[in-house]
Amino acid sequence: ARPVVFIHGLWLLPSSWDRWAQVFADAGYAPISPCWPDDPDTVEEANANPEVFADKTIGQVADHYAAVIGELTRKPAVIGHSFGGLLAQIIAGRGLSAATVSIDAAPYRGILPLPLSSLKAGLPVLGNPANRHRAVPLTYEQFRFSFANAVDEDEAKHLYDTFAVPAPGAPLFQAAASNFNPRTEAKVDHLNPDRGPLLIVSGEKDNTIPRAISEAEYKRQQHNPGTTEFIEIPNRGHALTIDNGWREVADTALTFISRFA
Repeated sequence: ARPVVFIHGLWLLPSSWDRWAQVFADAGYAPISPCWPDDPDTVEEANANPEVFADKTIGQVADHYAAVIGELTRKPAVIGHSFGGLLAQIIAGRGLSAATVSIDAAPYRGILPLPLSSLKAGLPVLGNPANRHRAVPLTYEQFRFSFANAVDEDEAKHLYDTFAVPAPGAPLFQAAASNFNPRTEAKVDHLNPDRGPLLIVSGEKDNTIPRAISEAEYKRQQHNPGTTEFIEIPNRGHALTIDNGWREVADTALTFISRFA
């Protein structure tokens, strides 16, 4: 079976993909959801030991996923969300993916839009330079704005209790400075002819990664000779992979991957 590698983003764990993995397994794929280096197994462990997340950089995590993929016997499809979406594009740019779905991906070098809502969503980390070397949790109010703004209060609290964990500050500082640092790890080889087909997904109501960022990534990736497509999911925020409408997004990804892998 074709492997499908799921890459989670900040403030989540691999378990956030469990329902997606079942959908892809039922469709005949072999799903795997590798952790970032040192990820705890459960949300409870993560919240009890937040320091294990500190100092994880984009390059370190990208190399970790490349090593996981290197152990597979068949080139996988890759699906990522948020910083996982950026990592998915990095992996695709290395020619390691048969088909890629990048959902509300974090910005990287060459992506210029900087909406006010993105600045507000990043402020819990970027507001203190010392967070560069820390693991930073979100309060419920911060999670409500950056992830769960498009669902009702009860669901937002459920998502926070079920999925939210601390996250390393380093990747946000790397992404924020990427256009000022030619040697940044927050960069994507969008011209590699071996990149493979790519779908960029945007949630219409996403505060963290508004459409302007996803659309800029799409326009940049269109310079690649491979297939590059864009879709906006109506009325969805940054929690679109885990909230009550997750299945619509999963089916969108599955349809795309089934066409090419």
